[in-house]
Amino acid sequence: VIILVICCMGGLGQKQTEKRKSSAEEIHFQTKVKDSCTMNMSGNGEMKLRIECKHQGKSYWCEYTGKPSICRPFNNNPKLYWNQIVLELRKLPNACQSTLVLKPTMCQKAPTDAHMKQVVSSLKPSQNPSQQSDTANQGKSIQKPWKSSAKKAGRPKPSTVPLIKPTQHEQGSENDTEAMKLAREHCWESLHTLCSYIISIFRG
Repeated sequence: VIILVICCMGGLGQKQTEKRKSSAEEIHFQTKVKDSCTMNMSGNGEMKLRIECKHQGKSYWCEYTGKPSICRPFNNNPKLYWNQIVLELRKLPNACQSTLVLKPTMCQKAPTDAHMKQVVSSLKPSQNPSQQSDTANQGKSIQKPWKSSAKKAGRPKPSTVPLIKPTQHEQGSENDTEAMKLAREHCWESLHTLCSYIISIFRG
């Protein structure tokens, strides 16, 4: 009789465990903007969590890994653990974009390894070819002014000597010279300067 009771209790415990596992294998939910999502859990010890969402013909996904079994409340009620994660994801417009670490309320104080951390996502930002070409063009535009300035510095412009037109002063000095010649020819030596001055006035 004792053996029969033990077998029945063992079978009942196994059924409850299987039921608990099956209830936590897949959960369906919707995000704040009505993305239809499915959350799948798998593994023992280190568990893997995959979220797949679809909305208006577009889809995205992400995966998490962690060891929630380190958290004692998880072992007591794993279904509540996953439901708390779903409640948090329902409040977000995107189930994968701003949730790098999932920390349910019941395991907030658990060690870091107990939290589910995002390891891969289809929404990871990557630089497209147009952005790369823009970056390359920016690099070229930065280098061009330096090259042009270097060319200008290496090729000095030939210095040009401006043409100097005869000034009025020089023209006046020529008139003074001619006036002095006339003064020497027609005036006494002691009056050369005075005669030269008078002649230069009349000659303009």
